[in-house]
Amino acid sequence: MNPASIRLITFDLDDTLWDVRPALVAAERAQWSCLTARFPSLALDALPREHLARVREDLIADRPELAHQISLFREVFIDRLLQQNGVSAEESAAAAREAFAAFLSHRHNVAVYDDARSVLTTLGRACKLGALTNGNANVWKTEIGDCFHYAWRAEEFGMSKPDPAFFHAAFERAGVTAGEVIHIGDCHDNDVSGAAAAGAQAIWFCPDGGVSNVAAAVVARLSELPDAIRRLTRGQQ
Repeated sequence: MNPASIRLITFDLDDTLWDVRPALVAAERAQWSCLTARFPSLALDALPREHLARVREDLIADRPELAHQISLFREVFIDRLLQQNGVSAEESAAAAREAFAAFLSHRHNVAVYDDARSVLTTLGRACKLGALTNGNANVWKTEIGDCFHYAWRAEEFGMSKPDPAFFHAAFERAGVTAGEVIHIGDCHDNDVSGAAAAGAQAIWFCPDGGVSNVAAAVVARLSELPDAIRRLTRGQQ
């Protein structure tokens, strides 16, 4: 690797460094259990998915800025749902905070991929590492948090991937230019196209295999990253 040309490697988190599904399932269960225990007569856990989807859609229509503030969105969604079911504004706000806290208590119990730590340790010897996510995961609350120098969430900036402005804001905080960054993620639109539009190199993590005319490289396993990055940086020398 040529650290003179690449100074920062950034990673998406959910489904790039870990399987997020088990944590989200447990977090959602904790949230609804909290609400059911507090309001048993409302049978909130029995509400149709279609109804919940409409409430979410209406909320985004009313407050589009919440699309980039995923934690606040969840809390406001719960608040609105409770008020629609007859709960007072004061009580609904308190219950929403409590339910979101229950959700967040499980959010970081993620199933980190087996090779994540070893790969991050290898890459971290040559470059600083950053996390760049649209979600509300705090990488420093996970078992691989000690591998990272920086962590940024969309909700901190009020903008999300693939917006190049989000990438630029993060790179500025790290004191690097886009040309000094390689970004890695599983979502082609958000991570690969977004990073490339911002002027960074992008590596597509695609376990099922894929072809991209935007990504600088495509890997099916995290263990392939050191060699892929070495090839990219060698080409810059």
